[in-house]
Amino acid sequence: MSRNGIVPKRAIAAGAGAMHFLITAGGTREHIDPVRFISNASSGRMGFALARAAVKAGHKVTLVTAPTSQREPKGAEIVRVETAREMFEAVRDNFANCDCLIMAAAVADYTPAKPAKAKIKKAATELVISLKPTLDILKWAGTHKKKGQLVVGFALETARLRQNAERKLREKNLDMIVANSSAAIGAERSTIHIKTRLGPWTEFPPAKKAVIARRVIRQTEVLLRRRR
Repeated sequence: MSRNGIVPKRAIAAGAGAMHFLITAGGTREHIDPVRFISNASSGRMGFALARAAVKAGHKVTLVTAPTSQREPKGAEIVRVETAREMFEAVRDNFANCDCLIMAAAVADYTPAKPAKAKIKKAATELVISLKPTLDILKWAGTHKKKGQLVVGFALETARLRQNAERKLREKNLDMIVANSSAAIGAERSTIHIKTRLGPWTEFPPAKKAVIARRVIRQTEVLLRRRR
């Protein structure tokens, strides 16, 4: 390992052995009524790039994805979901059999408390929608991981990027956090900051998401090898 806590490419010898990666992607949709929903600008590009990188490295991949226009990665098992609740259930159902969970999806933090069963008609008065928190998938995984499993989170921040991401790493009992700014949403290239539990922060220069994905997969390979 290098002094900055990130494993250089040359340190990764031929293959870490086949592992099972559970990866999430895309932005969930939380329905207000049958035709309207709350979502976000996530393209799913990062999660799909991670799935492709893991497959190319010879690993088994289960990709849980919210709606996205991304091309389906060959060689990965695809589980399609829509809401935060459905994504939680898919992660929960597949978590015990994975070596590493990488939560790259942009899961909604809130969902309508009482979705309308029929389309809400436009009126002259204001419409107030009551929201309730969604299940915290990362926190659940950090709490339920077994010995040898890794849980990797992504943190997209608009301010105090490293401070907020490091708090997320600590509070959700993660093994690694990948942080970036809101400029990464939908972008082909982005800058990332990576921190493992025991290592310092490392910033990587702007790169295509396919390159970033390979870096993340290589790092998790080494962390997993150490726990075997």
